[in-house]
Amino acid sequence: MTIAVDFDGTIVEDRYPEIGPERLFATETLRMLIKERHQLILWTVREGQQLEEAVAWCRERGVEFWAVNRDYPEEREGNNNHFSRKIKADLWIDDRNVGGLPDWGQIYQMVHDGVKWSDLVKQAARRSLAEHEAPKKKHWWSR
Repeated sequence: MTIAVDFDGTIVEDRYPEIGPERLFATETLRMLIKERHQLILWTVREGQQLEEAVAWCRERGVEFWAVNRDYPEEREGNNNHFSRKIKADLWIDDRNVGGLPDWGQIYQMVHDGVKWSDLVKQAARRSLAEHEAPKKKHWWSR
């Protein structure tokens, strides 16, 4: 599966143009996805030196992207009649998703196990309701 991953606010906390602290389990999850042979594309607004710093930051943590801001490593603007800045991916991981960014454990469940986001939300809602449910009142005959 080809997965496009944003950098600021997704892999790291958003401190753009600086590189913020890593989001919990982000690079660990990305390394697992790479090991499972997914093709990861770094999809970010960063350019030039800031982009190089982000790529180097990821590489230092064992995350080597298949491509950066393009569909495949060899794609170049000008030598391809179909070049587009819009990445063609099967899945996008971005902090600006509708509903926000799931935690990286949930992201892994969705990719690895095929769990739907809506199912994770329903599970969380059921757990929350169960935690906040008032204890059932005992009937007079069960005392």
